[in-house]
Amino acid sequence: MSAANTVLTTQRLTLEPITAAHAAELLAGLSNEALYQFIPQNPPASLEALQTRYKRLESRSSPDGDEWWLNWAVRLSGGEYVGVVEATVDEDNAATMAWFIFAAHQRKGYAKEAVTKLREHLEGPFMAESFKIFVDTRNAASIALLESLGFKQEALVPNADNFKGSKSDEYRYTYVPPSVAAAAAKAKGKKK
Repeated sequence: MSAANTVLTTQRLTLEPITAAHAAELLAGLSNEALYQFIPQNPPASLEALQTRYKRLESRSSPDGDEWWLNWAVRLSGGEYVGVVEATVDEDNAATMAWFIFAAHQRKGYAKEAVTKLREHLEGPFMAESFKIFVDTRNAASIALLESLGFKQEALVPNADNFKGSKSDEYRYTYVPPSVAAAAAKAKGKKK
């Protein structure tokens, strides 16, 4: 089984590589309009639309092969689905991550647990050397989560998007794994 199809586990969660079969289980949770308050996407238009999207993502890579498209359904170990985590890793080993934790399961630490596990996995077999996440400046919960995970605010992008009748400013948060940062510092020290 390739790293892109690996089931990941934490103390409370199981992260399953998304397939079209997950669409029926995830549709209700992903249909909550509140999840889309700070992003330009909308809830899935239908079960068929979500199945089609997930079927395309089963390849785990972009059509040109330049990016890994990695998506996991997050469920309580042995129980119900609580959300999804997503990542794209490009050919420069830079990862962009996102997540949805369903409204009924928010504020229970599931996002932190799932995102931490995903980041660890991406540092391993995918050799991700940097991580970036774009977050609407109004999304206090996601900002708090990122900062608790050691992400640093790197930039403010004014008017990054225009959706749902308003303009969106975004922060770009980044994270560099300690091993990568140490190697870069060591290399920089040798150049002096």
